[in-house]
Amino acid sequence: MYHNYQDGYVEVISGCMFAGKTEELLRRVRVLSYGRQKIQLFKPLMDNRFEAEMVVSHAGTRHESIQIQNAIDILDHIDETSEIVAIDEVQFMDEEIIKVVDYLADRGIRVMVAGLDLDFRGEPFGVMPTLITKAEFVVKLTAVCMRCGAPGTRSQRMIDGRPADYYDSVIMVGASESYEAVCRHCHEVPNKPCI
Repeated sequence: MYHNYQDGYVEVISGCMFAGKTEELLRRVRVLSYGRQKIQLFKPLMDNRFEAEMVVSHAGTRHESIQIQNAIDILDHIDETSEIVAIDEVQFMDEEIIKVVDYLADRGIRVMVAGLDLDFRGEPFGVMPTLITKAEFVVKLTAVCMRCGAPGTRSQRMIDGRPADYYDSVIMVGASESYEAVCRHCHEVPNKPCI
């Protein structure tokens, strides 16, 4: 039986810090590039942890990328021959990213995004809940809790050796100097309002 389906769909790779989201995104980009697919990789301007024009995983895997200030800027850089658009650290993007991702998928482009599903408070992070519910495919990766060894599902922000307060700013770009992967039970957020 022959199936004639239309190209274009959305994949979300989510999870906490150190779960391997960027590594998985770059693995997919690498595998698809072997098939000579035209791929464009984007990241938000605020992701300045490693190299400006590279997406770099914590494990050191890297791939050339385009930095953008606003989600809509992606459309200014899209090559008409692109078959795949990949976006790292999508949780930092503005709300327009939802429309941009839908637009690209509707045009027949495979869109792969990776980002934190929860912020350091353990609450849904920015655009991620909407992207997760609109995507055709969703993968949630886990790390290992750095305190007890259970599955790590939360990003614990540390400031001067103590857990960040609930009222600290949600956005703080960092890596192992500021964050740990922890499980639900080891996650601490001082002054978080109770239900």
